[in-house]
Amino acid sequence: MKLTILGTGNAAVSECYNTCFALSDKNRHFLIDAGGGNRILKVLKDTKIDINDIHDIFVTHEHVDHVLGVIWLIRIIGQHMNQGKYDGILRIYCHAELAEKIQAIANMTIQQKVCKHMNNRIQFEIVENGSKRTILNCPVTFFDIHSTKAKQFGFTMEISDNKKFTCVGDEPYNEENEPYVKGSDWLLHEAFCLFSEADKFKPYEKHHSTVKEACQLAEALGIPNLLLYHTEEHI
Repeated sequence: MKLTILGTGNAAVSECYNTCFALSDKNRHFLIDAGGGNRILKVLKDTKIDINDIHDIFVTHEHVDHVLGVIWLIRIIGQHMNQGKYDGILRIYCHAELAEKIQAIANMTIQQKVCKHMNNRIQFEIVENGSKRTILNCPVTFFDIHSTKAKQFGFTMEISDNKKFTCVGDEPYNEENEPYVKGSDWLLHEAFCLFSEADKFKPYEKHHSTVKEACQLAEALGIPNLLLYHTEEHI
């Protein structure tokens, strides 16, 4: 299993891309979020991830910096379906209300000859707290992160060699998710800025954390590998 970080920034960044990443098993890819625009197309090209090999996308929540790139992927993949370039189906995992919003945006902004594939070859897999799926031949469990803002989900994946890979979304870890996060070998966690820069970037006002808190969390939970994202820009 290969992890490719496609973006690490928060919603307002301009010098880097918004937070999203891909898990890959050879030429099969599981995309988690897609950033806030069509730059996802260039990022995927730069990282040599073929859009036609993406068949699973998880959208954590409705915020613009996570969901709008998905609209572009629906457009391009739908066009490729029409051209005979895309084999099989695309599965989009998200909660029910978000599925409705994604489809509404797509229907308002993309031609019907592409949108006709939604709920046919572009399928919405509705997830709830504790929902289980198999993605890239690995067991995946989705969980509600109990966001204080928009409804949001994270996931844990049991990857090869009995390792547990967990993403808790773009808000601080919630203790209610301990049954899912405990025992993880890899934890992806937001860190808006350094602790020393908290007065400048004010992460707590946005319900985010600093690098210090994220590291203390990983240490307290005994998680050996910590990856940080959803950062502020230093310009």
